[in-house]
Amino acid sequence: MEQNFSKYEKARIVGARALQIAMNAPLLIKFNEEDLEKINFDALKIAEIELNSNILPISIKKPFPKKREEELKKAKEQKVSDKKIEEREVEEEEEIAKEGEIMELANPADEQEEISEEENGEE
Repeated sequence: MEQNFSKYEKARIVGARALQIAMNAPLLIKFNEEDLEKINFDALKIAEIELNSNILPISIKKPFPKKREEELKKAKEQKVSDKKIEEREVEEEEEIAKEGEIMELANPADEQEEISEEENGEE
């Protein structure tokens, strides 16, 4: 059974199997002493050979996106909600502006300046 793995999946599989081999896991393919000496007992090479021979009992789960059963919102409904949001933002800005005007009128530093100007004018 030929599986098409991405290069990342191959690297992960070979790396995991090479780690197992390096920790004295049994080899899934029988090698001659000569073959092992040719590859210098390299765990990565042995793991690659096992992967290419489709012997490894390692599988990859590739989840697919889930289908949605609900209907998509219509663009008209979205425009209405956008208008409502804009109206709320305008109302909030107007409230902030009104609060700013009230704060300007209620600023005690301005009142003291006005009083001092009146006193200077009376003299």
